[in-house]
Amino acid sequence: MLDIRTIREQADAVQDAADRKGLELDVGALIRADEERRNRMGVVEQLRAERNACARQVAQLAKEGRHEEAEVVKQEASRRNVTLAREEELLKQVEAEYEELMLYVPNFYSPDTPIGASDADNVEVRRVGEQPQFEYAAKDHVALGEELGLIDLERGVKIAGSRHYVLQGAGQLLHRAVQQLALDLLADEGYTLFEVPMMAREETFYKTGFFPAGKDQAYALEGEKALLAGTAEVPLVALYGDEVLDLHEPLRLGAASSCFRSEVGKAGKDVHGLYRVHQFAKVEQVVICQANEALAEQMLQQILGNAERLLQLLELPYRVVAVCTGDLSQKNYKQYDVETWMPSRGQYGETHSASSLLDFQARRSRIRYRDEEGKLRFAYTLNNTMVATPRILIPLLENHQREDGSIHIPEALRPYMRGLQELR
Repeated sequence: MLDIRTIREQADAVQDAADRKGLELDVGALIRADEERRNRMGVVEQLRAERNACARQVAQLAKEGRHEEAEVVKQEASRRNVTLAREEELLKQVEAEYEELMLYVPNFYSPDTPIGASDADNVEVRRVGEQPQFEYAAKDHVALGEELGLIDLERGVKIAGSRHYVLQGAGQLLHRAVQQLALDLLADEGYTLFEVPMMAREETFYKTGFFPAGKDQAYALEGEKALLAGTAEVPLVALYGDEVLDLHEPLRLGAASSCFRSEVGKAGKDVHGLYRVHQFAKVEQVVICQANEALAEQMLQQILGNAERLLQLLELPYRVVAVCTGDLSQKNYKQYDVETWMPSRGQYGETHSASSLLDFQARRSRIRYRDEEGKLRFAYTLNNTMVATPRILIPLLENHQREDGSIHIPEALRPYMRGLQELR
């Protein structure tokens, strides 16, 4: 969230951010609600002060034995209490409207974020690696996975319905291998690794900025006041909610977790194979640092570099794109996506996303630190997908296929694959 004073002072910029991100928000209505809230708060505070003064006067009159005068003041206090109760109820209604509008306020976007309406307007920053040139009829990951006994989509659907899958044998090993390689890379970079809950309270999703906009993507658990998380970013940030941290050095956090997304609104899109599924696994990296934009930019490049390092070890061609305003989420200030070449799609497909949020998320979660002068300040947060699987299996299988139907296993994965050098 943004500070309400910032919203008042930069109302046009806030409205511009909402419009460019495609969010429905009337900043003018929010400012009017805030003004009414403050006015009614003043009225309520005045009435409470008068009530308290009456109470003290009644006590004093009673002490002096002036009971008739005390009774008159009591009656006047009763009338004031009726007025106070009415004003408190009106204040509660105005505060509810104000708080609801505040939930939809977007983060600003960085000066170097491209202006655009959708992911089609994202700007390529660089390409790394060569796309394979097949001199034979290359197969997609589904055909390769089924022929090699790695993937069983039919039984996944039988068990749980559409967009579900089963990984078996070396397919399950590959799924686990990329996660462990990613975790080991983060450990080598000084990250603290966590095992975190797969579910979180609804308020946690609001505090980390995933709700209300992403509420339709989360699975609620019947009978529980919790939902399944679509990323370990939710619990990793929530770890430090309402705390004051020592941030002389940035906190670097990592976790591997099972993730769940309903994919509402994605019907008919990317339904083939493993690209868009309801259950998947992610290794997530989160950084919490001091409120310094230069430091935040340095951290953003570092976490992006971690993901790129992984793809290079996986020997996969990819590109990095700067995400435009229309593809930027409510909470993100600046974002890069990493897209890996997927031969069956004939294009790059998103596999990683690195984002800087400045203090937007920390304000909602109340994550603070003390600066050099001892003043409490809200921290900055960043996050990046280190790897998401089974989606990463698409380029792994398709780019490393051979004419005889076998699959080359990158050297970096072999220690996690029981020494296998190929799948056949």
